[in-house]
Amino acid sequence: MTIQWFPGHMAKARREVTEKLKLVDIIFELVDARLPQSSRNPMIDEIIQHKPRLVILNKADMADQYRTNEWLAYFADKGIKAVAVNAHQGTGLKSIMSGAQEVLKDKIDKMKARGIKPRAIRAMIVGIPNVGKSTLINRLAGKNIAKTGNMPGVTKAQQWIKVGKELELLDTPGILWPKFEDQEVGYKLAVTGAIKDTILNLHDIAIYGLHFLEEAYPSRLKERYDLEEIPEEIVEAFDRIGAKRGCLAGRGLVDYDKTAELIIRDIRTEKFGRLTFERPNESDDV
Repeated sequence: MTIQWFPGHMAKARREVTEKLKLVDIIFELVDARLPQSSRNPMIDEIIQHKPRLVILNKADMADQYRTNEWLAYFADKGIKAVAVNAHQGTGLKSIMSGAQEVLKDKIDKMKARGIKPRAIRAMIVGIPNVGKSTLINRLAGKNIAKTGNMPGVTKAQQWIKVGKELELLDTPGILWPKFEDQEVGYKLAVTGAIKDTILNLHDIAIYGLHFLEEAYPSRLKERYDLEEIPEEIVEAFDRIGAKRGCLAGRGLVDYDKTAELIIRDIRTEKFGRLTFERPNESDDV
C-alpha cells in the first residue's frame, strides 16, 4: 500500500506560511514525541530556511520517556533547541516560553542594549495534521480559541492568538508533504493517527503495528493479548488476537476487519503503554 495525503488546503497553507514568515520572530515546530523524525515535515526546512526555531515534542505523555530524553539530547547536539510537552494535560508549557527566549536571546539583548523595550514574541506554529497544534494553542491562551478535534485536518486557516503579554501565536493548518520518499514514514504517521483512516488499508496498518511491537516491545504485545509466543505467520497472529479479544464474525470465525481496528485502537490509546516508534540513531537527517 502506498500512503499519500495532500489535500488542496495544504498546498495553499504552504504558500501562506511562506508569505507570513516576515511577520514572526521564531518558528514553533510541533512534532509528535512518539515519532519526532517522521512527524517533521521536510518541506518546513525549505520554507523557513534560517528562521529561528524551537522544536516542541508534543504528546510526550504517550511516548517512551527514555527515548524522549534521547531525542532532546539529539536535537541539542544538532544545535536545535527542543522541549517536551503534553498539551492535552498542560504539562511542560512553561518550557516553551523559556525555550523561545533562549533561542532569541541575542535578538532580545540587542534590543535592550539599544534602549528598545522588547515587545511580545511573535511565533508561527507549524506541524503536520493531528499533532496537537490547536490543543497547544488553547492551553497556552487559557481558553478555547483554536478549533480542536481528534481528526487530522481540523485547522483550515491561519489566525493570530495572543498568549498573555509575552507571546503572539500565528496558527497554521497542518501540512503534510506531497510524497513520502520512505513509505515507512507513511506507516508511522498512519498508525499514530496523523492520516485519515478512511484513505488507508487498516489491515496493512495493523500488520505494521504488530511487527513494530514484536520488534520493539514484545513483552507488552504478549501481555496485552495473552500470548505465550508471538506467531510467525500474520494470519495466525490475527486469528489468536481476534479470538482472545472477541473479534468474531459468524460461526466463530475471526473478523479480520474488527481485529485490525482493535490493534490500531490499542496502539493509539496506550493499551501497550508509552511507545516511541523511532530512535535518534536510526536517522541523521535533522
